[in-house]
Amino acid sequence: MFTTVLVANRGEIARRVIRTLRALGIRSVAVYSDADAGAPHVREADVAVRLGPAPATQSYLDIGAVLRAARETGAQAIHPGYGFLSENAAFARACADAGIVFVGPGPEALEVMGDKIRAKTQVEARSVPTVPGFSAAGLTDDEVVARAAQAGFPLLVKPSAGGGGKGMQIVRDAAALPDALVTARRIAAAAFGDDTLLLERLIERPRHIEVQVLADAHGTIVHLGERECTLQRRHQKVIEEAPSPIIDAATRARLGEAACAAAASVDYRGAGTVEFLVAADRPDEFFFIEMNTRLQVEHPVTELVTGVDLVAEQLRVAAGEPLAFAQDDVRLTGHAIEARVYAEAPERGFLPATGDVLRWQAAPDVRTDAGVETGSTITADYDPMIAKVIAAGADRAEALDRLDAALAGTVVLGVDTNIAFLRGLLAQVAVRAGDLDTGLIDRLPAPGPATPTPAALQAAAEARHHIRDGTPRQTAGLGASHESRGVWERLPGWRIGGQREAHRVLLRGDDGAVHEVEVTVAGVTAPDVPRSGHDPAAPASALAEVDADGAVWVHAGGRAWRLQPVTRRAAMAQRHAAIERATGALDPELRAPMPGTVVAVHVADGAPVASGDRLVTIEAMKMEHAVTAPHDGVARIHVAVGTQVRRDEVLADVRAQADREEPHD
Repeated sequence: MFTTVLVANRGEIARRVIRTLRALGIRSVAVYSDADAGAPHVREADVAVRLGPAPATQSYLDIGAVLRAARETGAQAIHPGYGFLSENAAFARACADAGIVFVGPGPEALEVMGDKIRAKTQVEARSVPTVPGFSAAGLTDDEVVARAAQAGFPLLVKPSAGGGGKGMQIVRDAAALPDALVTARRIAAAAFGDDTLLLERLIERPRHIEVQVLADAHGTIVHLGERECTLQRRHQKVIEEAPSPIIDAATRARLGEAACAAAASVDYRGAGTVEFLVAADRPDEFFFIEMNTRLQVEHPVTELVTGVDLVAEQLRVAAGEPLAFAQDDVRLTGHAIEARVYAEAPERGFLPATGDVLRWQAAPDVRTDAGVETGSTITADYDPMIAKVIAAGADRAEALDRLDAALAGTVVLGVDTNIAFLRGLLAQVAVRAGDLDTGLIDRLPAPGPATPTPAALQAAAEARHHIRDGTPRQTAGLGASHESRGVWERLPGWRIGGQREAHRVLLRGDDGAVHEVEVTVAGVTAPDVPRSGHDPAAPASALAEVDADGAVWVHAGGRAWRLQPVTRRAAMAQRHAAIERATGALDPELRAPMPGTVVAVHVADGAPVASGDRLVTIEAMKMEHAVTAPHDGVARIHVAVGTQVRRDEVLADVRAQADREEPHD
């Protein structure tokens, strides 16, 4: 066995691999970019080496930098995790050339299974069932149309290289095929540098079933049962579970046999996942779609139902050891379900979110693989997944209940997450019944902002009042100090004629409504607020934190809320605007959906605009977001090109006529 292993990754998967290395007594080496200098995985490893600047191309994807770090620290092997270099055949070869073991399959397996067309041909030779279809490589568009007519519609057009659903086009008739080919090729060339296409029969209402395999260098290949990964949004997995609620023992054996045959076709080594499509109305019929030649994000559910540490098995196989168990030794016990927690705002179209994690608290009694902690910063440089919450039970119903409770008890304050969306998804009747297909989430109504609960409002109001009137908390997200505040802001509720007994705080929620909350003032002495950031005066079930913009983040009732304090003047202006605008018109104030930079202003201040006209474009998370006029009117622009804007900052407003009475900032 190795004595030193470098983990060529970051976040939760780096921490998870380091955990097993520590359990095996193996010295761990972490690598990091400048953006991750203070990340948990850096601190938890025995040794940490800087790779380079924040962009992945200059750090985690820099093969030369990773190999230098391995040589400098004496690492005998490199575990790539998933993503980044985990399926890079050139990296696997470079490791071999440097005399360092790549914890994964050989370069040939990576190359074959990384090409959907080659992979399909390879496994067909081993009698693995594949989706009927054909490769468009070397065919003209006319020839593709002719072959498609023979294959029959509907068809799925997809890039041969890459994954994640990028470039996939559904074509239901011959007339739509030419445009679909153009679109799929353009996206494939941009995303993968290869515009080769594959056309396959579209399986309606499919389920996504994958099988975990392990193979050693001594001829043994075993499978560890299947995972149900059907709950996806835009081809990205959201919830995964093991075993599948629709796969019986006989079908499981057939799936496992096919998965092992696929692995054998490329002389596979280590842990891998073979993915299949299963028709929702015919679960005994399955088709190979691809093989992931690495550890999967969802591997914990398999570990919980089999008791096998997949990372430990990867390391043993990479060290040349035989698997310690045979197929007959594998037993599936109970049920496990995993939810991916992302830094994103579902009510804002699932936009990725950034910011400081003011408070992180994992739920007790379940497995949580997290890449963050209190004080972490979520940047736009990497994938927005910040944690995985995994629950197990004696059966599926118990596992679902435990996962929902665990999500309710997972606290993330300071950054938007999809936790409330996940809990709503788990509560769906079809999900509870196991009646799933890959389009289920996309058919659900778009999530909208929820009205904050009384408990959340009370906790936010009390936290804000104590920050204003007491000794401020010097946490990562706190703004101005007590000394810099005006004298009137520091008074604990005084007014002419004496002290009032209550203080009223106005808070605007993400639903746009302004809520007035009364906070009782006890005595004239400002309360002693601890420096930890938690307000003891808040309801017992609530936690509150204040960020750099003065917004209060509250966890109450199993979900998080962001509430922005507003002045009475601002609240009155909002009410007047609501009264003045035409019935049914949208809010005239146009706000930034997330922090970003203004890269374009499309109209002059005071110019007439029509509904749908672009007013301002901001760049955030490496994407451009155009802010458009909600209705006809006169535009007032509040920002300029280059302005750094905060989330919810007003960028512009459109009113029926120019407001000449009030000054314009």
